[in-house]
Amino acid sequence: MGTQEEQDAAGQRFDVADAAPLLLDAQGVVRSWTRDAQRLLAYTPTEVVGSPVAGLLVPDDAARVPELVERCRREGGWAGLLTARRKGGRAVRVMVRITPAMEPGGAPRWLVLLSDVTAGARGWDMSRTVLEQMVTGSPVGIAIVDADLRCVWSNAALEQFGGGSAVRRLGRRLAEIQPGIDSESIETQMRHVLETGRPVIGYEHVGQVRSAPHRETAHMMSFTRLEDERGHPMGVYYTVVDITDKHRARRRLALLDRAGEQIGRTLDITRTAQELADVAVQGFADYVCVDLLESVLRGAEPATGPPVDTDRVPLRRAGHQSVNAGVPEAVVEIGEVATYLAGSPPIRSLTTGRSWREERLDPLAKEWATDIPGGREATFLELGLHTVIIVPVRARGVTLGVTTFFRRGRQDPFDADDLALAEDLVSRAAVCVDNARRYTRERNAALALQRSLLPHRMPEQDAVEVAACYRPADELTGLGGDWYDLIPLSGARVALVVGEVPGHGIDAAAAMGRLRTAVRTLAALDLPPAEVLAHLDDQVARTAREEGVDPDAPDAGIQVAGSGCLYVVYDPADGQCTMAAAGHPAPAVVLPDGSVRFVDLPQGSTLGSGGPPFEAVELVLAAGSTLALHTDGLLAREGVEWSLDGDRDRLRRALEQAAPSLELRCRTVVDALMPARPHDDVALLMARTRLLGADQVADWDLPADPAVVADARKEAARQLTEWGLEDLAFTTELVVSELVTNAIRHAQGPIRLRLIRERALVCEVCDGGATAPHLRHPRTTDEGGRGLLLVSQFTDRWGTRFVPEGKVIWAEQSLTGHPT
Repeated sequence: MGTQEEQDAAGQRFDVADAAPLLLDAQGVVRSWTRDAQRLLAYTPTEVVGSPVAGLLVPDDAARVPELVERCRREGGWAGLLTARRKGGRAVRVMVRITPAMEPGGAPRWLVLLSDVTAGARGWDMSRTVLEQMVTGSPVGIAIVDADLRCVWSNAALEQFGGGSAVRRLGRRLAEIQPGIDSESIETQMRHVLETGRPVIGYEHVGQVRSAPHRETAHMMSFTRLEDERGHPMGVYYTVVDITDKHRARRRLALLDRAGEQIGRTLDITRTAQELADVAVQGFADYVCVDLLESVLRGAEPATGPPVDTDRVPLRRAGHQSVNAGVPEAVVEIGEVATYLAGSPPIRSLTTGRSWREERLDPLAKEWATDIPGGREATFLELGLHTVIIVPVRARGVTLGVTTFFRRGRQDPFDADDLALAEDLVSRAAVCVDNARRYTRERNAALALQRSLLPHRMPEQDAVEVAACYRPADELTGLGGDWYDLIPLSGARVALVVGEVPGHGIDAAAAMGRLRTAVRTLAALDLPPAEVLAHLDDQVARTAREEGVDPDAPDAGIQVAGSGCLYVVYDPADGQCTMAAAGHPAPAVVLPDGSVRFVDLPQGSTLGSGGPPFEAVELVLAAGSTLALHTDGLLAREGVEWSLDGDRDRLRRALEQAAPSLELRCRTVVDALMPARPHDDVALLMARTRLLGADQVADWDLPADPAVVADARKEAARQLTEWGLEDLAFTTELVVSELVTNAIRHAQGPIRLRLIRERALVCEVCDGGATAPHLRHPRTTDEGGRGLLLVSQFTDRWGTRFVPEGKVIWAEQSLTGHPT
């Protein structure tokens, strides 16, 4: 027995045309030498004929010659590998085939065929029979086309891809063999190979073939040029392998990758549902709709258990998409209610939490939905929706809705793999939907807090026309620490307030609410602006000490220390405006002629820092002037160094722009100055001043004489008659009598009586006293002390405020139902 290599070689056959023959006698002596043998080993006939063949081999193989001669005699021949020695000494590995060459009546001879097996040798171990077995029996589809791209040969395996038998293919182009296939792109590859001689390996063709007309298939093709003996192209040899399963697997992975990239980019529920629908129609389904529970869209927790209504279950359409423009399959629009029958597949999936797949949907089956124009039955039939998957949208053990996938007649029905893909796709989206739902719930709660802390609407009053704009830096939650306010005061006056708390988010909003409440409480005491800020500063500092809050600590939480506030009081009776600031920029004033100037107001120290006393500034504003109170975020610019003059110039230019309304002007200013990505909250309050007319105010200077009380009552009654308020004369005379009497009896200096007709009738008595009267409940035996008690009972409200020249005691009566 020879080596394994020899045994393998012996089992192979090769063509004689590829071999170099020579003839040996029975003793192994070379008796004939051919031209092919000379070309292979470079010896001439005179150099080798008559010499032992062992001299042509390397020493190791030469020693085997006697053994091989004996085997040839015994077995009638031999085939195997030997190493010959080319002239000059170079070794050549050759395939050797020895067979008897008997001549009639002559001595025995041996025909030896040598084939070079070194690199570049072709076909030494492959006979035509072997090659035919390889290509004909190969499971890979193989075909040969000529230079005109017409089929000249194909194997049986190619029939599995459609196009008929090998006989039917002969002489035909690919477009004739496989109508509908993208033959142009395939033949382009063939022509490229014919022209360049460079093979094309791993060309993927995706489309429909005749063997699978309703199914997208994928094939891997390779093309090689065939040449004749002179190297001229004579055709193309190509192979075809079905890689549809791998292609579908790649597409599934690609779909899931797109889902990860495109679904959940925002925290908006309907946007997330629409993203799911958009992704699913990219090569998976023809029509997709996402229906969610109404409670989910509100951010609430879905109700546990089956739906209460046993006949119809309403769901809200959150998103849908189709391969057809305009989504013609949809019978409800996004945001509308789709009412499904309780026993329909969508509701079964909703209640059970299990998916449902139907390979062949019956268009004449019982309707799924009701109360929808057109009905589901017509939709399935007319639009050719023939296969469906319904997957519940479940996250964290809670079902939020259902997603329905449809395919039209041109595609294969959904199979089990498609169901697994749909469930994976929906499960990823469900987490995003639930995150959006939870965010919606938290944001709604945060916005409810913010709305409760900021004015819902400005109170009605005649002192100023107001407009406000609030923009938080935290756009996700909409929460911030800036605020604005308008507080009606006594005597038709108003307080305009703008402030800011350090930080953003819910902590800053909560701190802002505490500070705003404190400001409104202090405003009710009718204190001057500087005193309001002084009391506010004390309260903030005391709160910080009691709570032990370190403003520099990263977990300081809710804090108001370091806050800023601007407090302005405007009196429409005379246009007097008084203001003070605590760590806050001064307001701008737009004069009636449109010019802008800035109030020279000291900013003061921030609240709670214990700085010097706050300073107030007084000025008189003409009617039609506009006060612009803003927080410092309006002028903040990231990466730009703060400049008082530069920032005021920006604000001046924005305020000088005309607008049809004060509200539009307010928004325009904020839009012009606020950056696209703000890093600080912004609040802007604009107030256009008004003045009370001469027919709305009446005043009298009174001597400190008890006899003047009767004259004051008469003047007040006469003024009410002139204003058409005779029905308030009795109460007003009582109030005037009591307030003037108290001023004469308990105060000192000049006394001044003033009546103001605005939304209420205001009666004011000003004196030089520095003490405020107190309401008492006298006993039946007391002779005095009933004045203020009567005033409080006959009027809507009353109070005392201090002014530089003394104090003012006032009382108001509602003018509801009276022309003002």
